[in-house]
Amino acid sequence: MKNMRLKLARVEMKLSQEELAAKVNVTRPTINLLEGGKFNPSLQLCIRICKVLNKTLNDLFWEEDNL
Repeated sequence: MKNMRLKLARVEMKLSQEELAAKVNVTRPTINLLEGGKFNPSLQLCIRICKVLNKTLNDLFWEEDNL
């Protein structure tokens, strides 16, 4: 499943994938895979991304059940 919340948060901060990648010490393709839902990040990477984007883990990575 695509992580549109991650992409939206990145765009709101006016960061390119390359810029976000540099700030969290990964490659641009890693950010692309994350946004595309094709990469399962470590908790440490999730926390670094949240800090850069000023979001919580729940904001970016928690999937809400629609029950």
